[in-house]
Amino acid sequence: MDRRTLDSELADGMSYAAWLATLSRYFAAHELVFGHGTDNAADEAFWLLKHLLEWRDVPPETEPDRRLARDLADLAERRVAERVPMAYLLGEAWFAGLPFKVDPRVLIPRSPLAEIIEARFAPWCRLGVGDRILDIGTGSGCLAIASAVYCPGTRVDATDVSGAALAVAAENVARHGVGDRVRLLRADLFPRGRERYRVIISNPPYVPAPAVKALPPEYGHEPAVALDGGPSGLESTERILRDAGRFLTPDGILLVEVGAEAPALMAAHPRLPVTWIELERGGDGVFVITADELKSVGEWGPAGASTSVGASFARDS
Repeated sequence: MDRRTLDSELADGMSYAAWLATLSRYFAAHELVFGHGTDNAADEAFWLLKHLLEWRDVPPETEPDRRLARDLADLAERRVAERVPMAYLLGEAWFAGLPFKVDPRVLIPRSPLAEIIEARFAPWCRLGVGDRILDIGTGSGCLAIASAVYCPGTRVDATDVSGAALAVAAENVARHGVGDRVRLLRADLFPRGRERYRVIISNPPYVPAPAVKALPPEYGHEPAVALDGGPSGLESTERILRDAGRFLTPDGILLVEVGAEAPALMAAHPRLPVTWIELERGGDGVFVITADELKSVGEWGPAGASTSVGASFARDS
């Protein structure tokens, strides 16, 4: 399907449902790669249309607002021609049910850690007023801000090595009104100072450097520093594991996403005492390790394999 056919079908479409079907066929015809907030053409079409409708609830069979057709087609054409992720075209992505400004200065939010944050980190710990959270490599600020929103009374520090990323995060902190509880710090992983945290959370870069250039074109629009995890993909993760114990409270936990590099981490460090979390909404490669377990990380853990458990994400009452 080309642009002329797209325009024609949108002009003939008698409902928003018809428009969505047309957009889905258009995206599917061009073999786009999804993975920046959606995983299929239909959901991408829905996201685009709902954005232009300002997320208003409109029955699918409603006759469409013809004034939107040009913008809809222009954005769809750019998505196909430039292979730009939809979030960058719209300037917005959703994470843990919250909207975030995004642009090519930051990775597009999509971490399965959202499920754990929405559950307020239960059952791994139960946060109270005054507890502190550290988000390492905050990017857009999505993990830090969502943590502050879902865990009232906590205080959150968020670090990033990129000043450009922190500028975007600052806009998102202001957007969500959490500036009194979220502090942004420029740092290479851990902040300076002696603060201790009940929870440290991170989605560090974990794509092996040789594989970064082989990623689909959509990923080339994202900042390389947020994807490139060094030769093995585990450079940042290993540094976090080695140093996190100094920043956790005695009853604290570390949560890290390593995605598809989970097998590589365990192959490299088979004695590492992490627990792999089975997430109800999908996604993998997220581990948790306690402050006590981290005490042995200098030797890469005691004898024994890591475990994998299904978390019961019952919200605190």
